[in-house]
Amino acid sequence: MEISALTRSVVKRNHALICPDGHVNSVVPGWTHCRVNVIINEQMGARLGQTLITAEKDCIIEGHTETAQIFFYVISGKCTAKTETQTKALSGGQFVYVPSRHAYRLEQFSEDTQIVTFHKVYEKLAGYDHPSVIFGDASTVPGPAFLGDPALRLQVLLPEDLSFDMAVNIFTYDPGGHLPFVETHIMEHGLLYLQGQGVYMLDHEWYPVKKGDAIWMAPYCQQWFTAMGKEPAVYIYYKNVNRFPTTL
Repeated sequence: MEISALTRSVVKRNHALICPDGHVNSVVPGWTHCRVNVIINEQMGARLGQTLITAEKDCIIEGHTETAQIFFYVISGKCTAKTETQTKALSGGQFVYVPSRHAYRLEQFSEDTQIVTFHKVYEKLAGYDHPSVIFGDASTVPGPAFLGDPALRLQVLLPEDLSFDMAVNIFTYDPGGHLPFVETHIMEHGLLYLQGQGVYMLDHEWYPVKKGDAIWMAPYCQQWFTAMGKEPAVYIYYKNVNRFPTTL
């Protein structure tokens, strides 16, 4: 029997590693017949939300975005997503972005479908319209070499234009692949490992990580990662982008 007091999860001032062994279910109004784990939230000092949804029989995910936008990414399984103007079937690797001030409904889930969500309060930029609903498929998104290294491939899932104030990307590292330098930047991150394993350095602390783990990084939390094992390490992650640093 495992000792129940052991975990790899860590929550610190400017970063967190949240492992599945510590997940506790939450109740979210409108999200029914499912297990919802709130992985990242303002309560820990973040400025984004990240949840993991696991569908049960008759699952429905329904609501209306007020000030926040939501990105739904299907990790595995399938469902049907409806917005005010579109209805599409989604399966593993597919996603829907719902901008602020929009209704959404996800239904017809296969049992045990898993979805990761990213939430951010939308900051409108003068002269730019609100983004529209976007449906997409990661398998059709190019993954060019990151900074010229073919062992690292970055897929950008949302359009790179100034109407968007958030980005969601998928980063793939071949075994032994690693970030070419320690990153120190203003962007905040929330991420979930979809495959593989490795070691992440956060604020000069070293953490083994693997599929199912989630990480929060506050702005200026120094970070570095290397993939280990016999398969690529893959994670999906959020960052805030395209807005003026308000303290300048």
